[in-house]
Amino acid sequence: MTPDDLFDAAADKALAQRAPLAARLRPRSLDEVVGQNHLVGPRGPLRALAEADRLGSAVLWGPPGTGKTTLARILAESSEKVFVPLSATASGVKEVRAAIDDAKRRLGERGEGTVLFIDEVHRFNKAQQDVLLPAVEDGLVVLIGATTENPYFEVNAPLMSRSTLWRLEPLTDDELSVIVARGLVAEGASADDDAVDALCAASGGDARSALNTLEVAVSLARTKSGVAGETGVRVGVDEVVAARDRRIFHQGVDEHYDQISALIKSIRGSDPDAGLYWFARMLEAGEDPRYLARRLVVLASEDVGMADPLALVVADAASRALEVVGLPEAALNLAQCVVYLATAPKSNRVTVALGRARDDVRAGTRGEVPNHLRDGHSPNAAARLGGSTYRYPHDDPEGWVDQQYRPDELEGHVYYEPSAHGAEAEIGERLHRRPGGDTPRH
Repeated sequence: MTPDDLFDAAADKALAQRAPLAARLRPRSLDEVVGQNHLVGPRGPLRALAEADRLGSAVLWGPPGTGKTTLARILAESSEKVFVPLSATASGVKEVRAAIDDAKRRLGERGEGTVLFIDEVHRFNKAQQDVLLPAVEDGLVVLIGATTENPYFEVNAPLMSRSTLWRLEPLTDDELSVIVARGLVAEGASADDDAVDALCAASGGDARSALNTLEVAVSLARTKSGVAGETGVRVGVDEVVAARDRRIFHQGVDEHYDQISALIKSIRGSDPDAGLYWFARMLEAGEDPRYLARRLVVLASEDVGMADPLALVVADAASRALEVVGLPEAALNLAQCVVYLATAPKSNRVTVALGRARDDVRAGTRGEVPNHLRDGHSPNAAARLGGSTYRYPHDDPEGWVDQQYRPDELEGHVYYEPSAHGAEAEIGERLHRRPGGDTPRH
């Protein structure tokens, strides 16, 4: 080993010791990954592909701190391919071409494949994405792109068509508590149960955020207690609150959930003043505004629904405004949404309808697609379907025809029953005027 190699090794060791807690605890195998069981659990598709070394180009889409970069590294190592990271915010066409040239050289000289990981891939412009296409298409590189934005809007269609989309979910509080426990062991510290609960609830499913907060909280606890060593310190709620610059509910975990419940129930009960009070109280307590925005988007469909279809548009617009404008100004956008949802007519019929449909699906009622609804464009359609009897609704003067749209086993099962509130009253009238509109409900 040369002196330079010894120097590099020492530098790497020192850097690893100084690295943030989140970096030190980065999982090194799929078995160490917490969360994303639908992808990397015992029967997860990504695990199966990795273990069979059949991983193809992919886009990992999910919120911050859900493990996109970690998964990319582990998948590359499990496939014995070389992991080459690029950041879309710091790399241009030149860097992409260089990475592809290196991959070609690596494959020719050593027979090694390349996993090209591009963080924030949605920030690549069209020219940068187009440079990748030939290398992805012929398999020279396995592209893994990570994005927090909807890739169907931000990533070029040709690149999406050559990749498999995998959706990562925010971590649950239980999953975050496992990660926090690992962090406490690594820091040689312990924590009160309510401090762990508060930390997990305030992290919004973001493991990196949870570990960063924990690391600061441990340092604050050491300073407060005068413990200079690496072990023997205990973290309480006060340290967690201080570590987040008081951007966390001050009143405790139970009160946090009680207040979001009060906000939702006030809006559902059509009381805009009560809705504004609980919204302002949570915001002033340091609640994550993205959490409040997510709850308002859900409420728009859950409790307003088709009684005012614009409610979802307003809630989505307020959520997007928060990302563009930020606090404190975006508080106005969210407050407008609270008032709109509270004063809108209410209906939970979409929620009920989805529940009924799911009940039928989960009960195993999955009949065949009726013949006249099947795809009639395939080369063997005529032989397979024996001629289509599908009736095109737009050809009818009323824009609607009476024909079967569900399997025989589900005929007569009614899921959606419009209420008499708001726009649903008109929807109900339209459904009632059609033949069979008086059919008994589900």
